[in-house]
Amino acid sequence: MGKKRIVTTKDGVGEKKASSVSAVSKRKVEVGILNIQSTYNNTKIVLSDAKGNVLATSSSGATGFKGAKKGTPFAAAKVGEIIGAKASAMGMKEASVVVRGVGSGRESGIRGFISKGINITSIRDVTSVPHNGPKPKKPRRV
Repeated sequence: MGKKRIVTTKDGVGEKKASSVSAVSKRKVEVGILNIQSTYNNTKIVLSDAKGNVLATSSSGATGFKGAKKGTPFAAAKVGEIIGAKASAMGMKEASVVVRGVGSGRESGIRGFISKGINITSIRDVTSVPHNGPKPKKPRRV
């Protein structure tokens, strides 16, 4: 699903698939925080350490999905798998999850992350709920 790039070698020109996970990670982190922001149009996942420093990030759009497909649970699962692979390369054993938003990729993003063998310690939902904020628009008269 990734992009292909042309690589020039001594022998000639060949194709090489772009990799999303670096071969060797510099940082070794045991515990982390997984932030999932799921909207109707996209799913963004940010992986950080226990202090909140960002280690890796990805989204449905960055994965290669376009248009309405970015908001699907399948796209969110793919993003979760990519972040899970990056986390396992860093040596992460467990993570706590913070979910934000009302989109369809909330649960499937977590499932994709778990599929890479990382334990989830807690799942917190911090979706903001309006307390009847701004006044809605007037109905349209035609």
